[in-house]
Amino acid sequence: MQEADNDVERSACAPTPLHATGFNPRTELPYGLAIDHIQLAMLEFLSFLGFINQQLNTQGIERLETMLMAANFSSVVGEFMGSSIPKHCQFIVKNRYHNGHPDLIPADLFVNNAVQHTDIGIEVKASRYLRAWQGHNPENIWLMVFIFDCNRPDDKAKGKSPKSFRFLRVVGAKLEKSDWLFSGRSATSRRTITASVTDSGYQKMLSNWMYNDFDILQI
Repeated sequence: MQEADNDVERSACAPTPLHATGFNPRTELPYGLAIDHIQLAMLEFLSFLGFINQQLNTQGIERLETMLMAANFSSVVGEFMGSSIPKHCQFIVKNRYHNGHPDLIPADLFVNNAVQHTDIGIEVKASRYLRAWQGHNPENIWLMVFIFDCNRPDDKAKGKSPKSFRFLRVVGAKLEKSDWLFSGRSATSRRTITASVTDSGYQKMLSNWMYNDFDILQI
């Protein structure tokens, strides 16, 4: 029984390959970005995660997605994609300003490719959720979201079986302030101030989907 459990865990270390026909050639992307750039970055992340998890497994250490807090792992996915995409597209760069917004900006538009805040560029996020994605403020920005499925840190305690990381969908569009719902917070709350993408924003992004795993989801 123990050996069978180990086999399932080892199998889960290898991410699920991308769907062979999952990319949308009609996607409209800004700033010289192309669907091939998105695909290459996703493949790079799958290679990275598979390598890390397989190495961890040889040492009896749990997978990265079950080791990190769920929000932290989502940040890892988003940060990796934001760093990897510019490697494959010469027209955009990662914003070099510490905590600058957005994550990706046109190459050589700003001094040292760094800007604290602008509405020119692409904000990159990763999420386990199919909609209602969050930001810090309602704003006019091109938003790209990588939606994925994987285990959470508390899955084992809940009796859930190991499963491989899988990209489910990638969507993106230029959103306006009206496409966000500002959540705010009360005077006594310590919750981070957030804004959520509304149905109007969701429809814009879904209609401009870049990738979809048709084995799991339909557009």
